[in-house]
Amino acid sequence: MSNHATAPESALRHRVYRQLEPVSRDAYGLSPANRLIVTLIVLSVLAAVVESEPLLAAGHESVLHAFELACGVVFLVEYLLRVWVCVENPAHGPGWRGRLHYMRSAAAVLDLVALTPLVTSLIGGEAFVLRFVRLLRLLRLARFGRLSVALTHLREAIRSRAFELAASLWIALILLLITSTLMYLVEGRAQPEVFGSIPRAMWWSIVTLTTVGYGDVVPVTAAGRLLAGCTAVIGVGLVAMPTGILASAFSEAVQRHRRREGGGWKDAH
Repeated sequence: MSNHATAPESALRHRVYRQLEPVSRDAYGLSPANRLIVTLIVLSVLAAVVESEPLLAAGHESVLHAFELACGVVFLVEYLLRVWVCVENPAHGPGWRGRLHYMRSAAAVLDLVALTPLVTSLIGGEAFVLRFVRLLRLLRLARFGRLSVALTHLREAIRSRAFELAASLWIALILLLITSTLMYLVEGRAQPEVFGSIPRAMWWSIVTLTTVGYGDVVPVTAAGRLLAGCTAVIGVGLVAMPTGILASAFSEAVQRHRRREGGGWKDAH
């Protein structure tokens, strides 16, 4: 593609860019083009879910296949248009280098993955893999509207609390090792098939510390049950610790964003 676009082409490209990129819009909400894309993503995922149930899909295979092909064609056109208009964003730069920079971005790679079902449905492929890739299209919703802003806040929150979250992970690993070792010592002889080694006992510790409690493996000795009760109580605090850290950091990220928006509004007025 030429680096020097004519005036009509540049104007058209800018209009398409404003339709496809939510950050370029001054108005609140999604553009009509993005509403269509979001609707097709959701419908495509629902079709993949319906296809997995033979009772629902029976007799409608041709309709579902045609709908998938139509969605694939629309997503292909959207991808090509995004590559064409990405040079409107200064972050990518002009010309083919800017387009190449965009094509290497995570969002563009995800868009490309979303096109995989179109190719596999044409040449044939495993139905399970095809449905799984189609379900991944839900991730594309992250680039639209408020969800994109929320994910930005979440990334900022994780970065700002990286040390605290890492400390929580280390504490969890230490507790996992301690409780697994203790359970191996007190239950190993009574139930060697499930507590006969520390690695075997780790499954029980993971389930108990995370408060999941499947109940498929339980202690039978008095000491084992006492240890299980203590581990369960510790698990409640262990789960609450990173949850509280993330909740606090996310709230702070949202507040910082609102203050920046408020400052920008005051400067503009």
